[in-house]
Amino acid sequence: MKHTARHTRIMSAKRDGIGREFLAATRAEFISPSDQMLGLPQPLLELSAGDGPEIPLPDPSEFDVPPLDLWEAIVRRESVRDYTPDPISLQELSYLLFATQGVRTVVGGEYTLRTVPSAGARHAFETYLLIQRVDGVPPGLYRFLALDHRLREIEPGRRVGRRVAAACYHQPFVGEAAVVFLWTAVPYRMTWRYGERGYRYLFLDAGHVCQNLYLAAEPIGCGVCAVGAFDDEAAAAALGLEDDQFLVYVAALGRRRSP
Repeated sequence: MKHTARHTRIMSAKRDGIGREFLAATRAEFISPSDQMLGLPQPLLELSAGDGPEIPLPDPSEFDVPPLDLWEAIVRRESVRDYTPDPISLQELSYLLFATQGVRTVVGGEYTLRTVPSAGARHAFETYLLIQRVDGVPPGLYRFLALDHRLREIEPGRRVGRRVAAACYHQPFVGEAAVVFLWTAVPYRMTWRYGERGYRYLFLDAGHVCQNLYLAAEPIGCGVCAVGAFDDEAAAAALGLEDDQFLVYVAALGRRRSP
């Protein structure tokens, strides 16, 4: 009877579009046992660091964050698309990375507790950074190694920035930002526990991460603009992604101009 009801709901959803079909097919009562339930080993907490130079980041706990009342930060929060040409410091970047994906502790080698919530503490995101103006860091594409709080260079130079901007449909502020945050999902890290329903949780997690970036940027005089409009294939090519991950969310960040 359940299968008949499921078939009816999914067929009805198909007539309404792929979004409704996805919601219908990932209803909790339709999810098969996950790989965790089947006793399969869990995926790694972080993708392999790979090759390339590493840049250690300053300890974020030693960064003196300018005081700003949380209520004021929330009230002032807005999307900012106009940035000055001034760089941000490496200390500020370290602070922003810790605010968005910082690892507070690794529990038994099985999961991490971070500065943002994630369904089941699965933390399925990897953070890529298009660095264009950070003091002491050459321009290029980097990945944040959250477990060690370090940067790994992926591709040096400014050409990758043009490819990222093109993937974001040439929105001007992407090319003008000091740093562009690009969050990719490793879906199996989530679906290992939750099956296909885990895809829903990936997009919820993205909101938590990006909102932390908005709020953390306020006291250091920076502005953020989240980007959901991008060409998926072009973005994957620009970041060098394999089939086991995909880009979920982008956010440009730079110094605010004076009012």
